[in-house]
Amino acid sequence: MTVVNAASVRRTIEVAADPDTAFTIFTEHIGDWYVGGRHAWRDPSRAVGIRFEPGVGGRWLEVWDAASGEGYEIGTVRVWEPGQRLVVSYRHPRLPPEPLTEIEVRFDPVDGGTRVTLEHRGWDRLPPEVVAGFLTPRAWGALVQWYGAYVACVAPSHMATM
Repeated sequence: MTVVNAASVRRTIEVAADPDTAFTIFTEHIGDWYVGGRHAWRDPSRAVGIRFEPGVGGRWLEVWDAASGEGYEIGTVRVWEPGQRLVVSYRHPRLPPEPLTEIEVRFDPVDGGTRVTLEHRGWDRLPPEVVAGFLTPRAWGALVQWYGAYVACVAPSHMATM
């Protein structure tokens, strides 16, 4: 499901994994399921991966140096509640440096798994001409689909090893 309004874009997907596993796959395994490329990377010529540093204050990075793990800071973790929710600030080179928008990802238990809801909000604080290119029905759709497909492939074996 997609919801787009003047203040936020929301994507929802249900996955066949419990909330703790769904959170772990989203955060600890983002480098495995995130599909890069020229439209997904800040600097496609340098990007070698993506990762979250766990905990409040951790960074969300597009990794440029595999040895050091350093790269472009996409945002910082504001809320880290394993199995429940993740909130990160978000910056993009085409957006003004302030105010930052933020992304919240919720992990709610449902029959057979977890409803994962990604909401990118704060657009109402930005100039309308900046927002126009970002708030589209396609926004964050690919990311949610990549994640869902990866969970479908690995969740049963991942849960067995936990």
